[in-house]
Amino acid sequence: MRRQVMSMLVGMALAASTLVGAGQAAATPPSAPAPTPPSEFGTDWHDPVTAAPPVTKPRTKACEVTVVEAKFKDFTPYEGDYAPPRGCGDRWGKVVLRLDGKVKGRQYDRLGYLRVGGVEVLRTSTPQPSPEGISWSVEKDVTRYSETLSREQRIEMLIGNVVNDTYTGVLDVKVTLTFYAWAKGADAREKGADGREIGTSGRTSGRTTPDRVLPLGDGTTLTTPRNSERIVAEVYATGSGGGCEEYWYMTVPEAVPYSCKADNGPYREVQVKVDGQLAGIAAPFPTVWTGGWSNPFLWYVIPGPRAFDVKPIEYDLTPFAGILNDGRPHEVEVSVVGAPKARTGWSTPVNVLVWQDEKSERVTGKLTRHTEGTLSNKSTHTPGSGETPHRLDTKGGHRLSVSGHVNTSHGRVTTTVTRTLANTSTHRWTEGETVDALGATWTDRETVTTGGRSVRTDRTYTMDGTTTLGADDRLRTEISLDDRAESVTTHGGRRVGGTVIDDRYDGDASYLTNVPREERHAVGTSRERYRQFGDGGCHDRTLATVQGFLTEDRLRC
Repeated sequence: MRRQVMSMLVGMALAASTLVGAGQAAATPPSAPAPTPPSEFGTDWHDPVTAAPPVTKPRTKACEVTVVEAKFKDFTPYEGDYAPPRGCGDRWGKVVLRLDGKVKGRQYDRLGYLRVGGVEVLRTSTPQPSPEGISWSVEKDVTRYSETLSREQRIEMLIGNVVNDTYTGVLDVKVTLTFYAWAKGADAREKGADGREIGTSGRTSGRTTPDRVLPLGDGTTLTTPRNSERIVAEVYATGSGGGCEEYWYMTVPEAVPYSCKADNGPYREVQVKVDGQLAGIAAPFPTVWTGGWSNPFLWYVIPGPRAFDVKPIEYDLTPFAGILNDGRPHEVEVSVVGAPKARTGWSTPVNVLVWQDEKSERVTGKLTRHTEGTLSNKSTHTPGSGETPHRLDTKGGHRLSVSGHVNTSHGRVTTTVTRTLANTSTHRWTEGETVDALGATWTDRETVTTGGRSVRTDRTYTMDGTTTLGADDRLRTEISLDDRAESVTTHGGRRVGGTVIDDRYDGDASYLTNVPREERHAVGTSRERYRQFGDGGCHDRTLATVQGFLTEDRLRC
């Protein structure tokens, strides 16, 4: 019987249609590890946990608002009304979103979103439950959405789910917002998705939160305030939906014999265009959801990087401010290079963050330079036969540099954004896909220069995994994932700040396929080390599990 591991990947992972949200799994204090793990997985295991640092909170008065209490069992969104808190002022030092969830029984991983006034403030996915039930939390700094949260708004949340006689898990979710009153000197510098400060270029007087947040929603039309002096787009891009685009990094060209195909192979790039002109490029993060790589036993306790924390891709569109500030609607289009046009599977909701020049009614400007390199994307197939694996080697990349100026109340300000992408991967698989392996690296290097200030961010994502289905129907997956970003800020050529974030996951799990759940005899180990140092101090935490029991929880700083 021909066994196709990728088909199992598609069947066992996300069965939900394309949905949206963001977050950071709430880090719990180190706890005493289990004394002796069982010999194999049972019917219960440790609640999901990540090694990521908790969101820091100011020591000021706090006000909490519950925005969602819902049980998701189908594709009906929760809708409600939101009102800002009373008692913590109208300006906040920080706003922290927290999602608390619980589920038991049997259920796939699901994707979800939370929108406040149409603004996407959370994108997240869910863990897979044990028969006994699990609880988990996701925490996220949402201070950047303060302008939206300052007014009464409509709330919409959806975690699309299917509940029937087989998939019994109902997702019971509560979401709160905690507002910390602003106090002089209490503001924490807000960080972007890569740990980089945003909104602190000097031309916005050090304001960390934007003056306006404009959701594009399902449309593509954007009209910015005429005095916008800084514009940043954030795109919550995810390949998902139960099809091959969940595993876009393993797709092959149409002519190659493999179960998941795409027109030109696995290279993907998320592009933003303004009025048809390329304005930003980025490498999507290769998220592995909690049913991914055909092996949920890898992720029951420790999810892969960003699975609970789907960070948006950020694009500095300030060089286009002179074009966007004319008071007219402009087309802002997001597309995913490499994704088959006739296939669903990518979701790309957009928020546009705007900082305004409060002393100007109109900020004029001009796009002065636009240099685009040739997009390269080449996949070479080496045929295999029998036990000799097929091999697909892919190499792709792109470069874009744009520059423009704005004429503000504090002078002319020039911004230059340069971004360089590169991807290499080697995919090997045997006939029947009983062995399926991928080694891949993505780099996304960006420099944003404004006057004498420059921020360089180097992002590197790696994936190295192998799934093997033996003659005894035992499936084994070994995988390593790494999410690394280094940001360096210079002023006048002198380094004035920097941050390094490195989140590494390693897992190895196996189980019997084609048998009832209680007969799988599953075993597995997983390990995560999350390190962050530089601006804001040091965080270094390691977690390890055996058969779903936490065996190590270590803080080094």
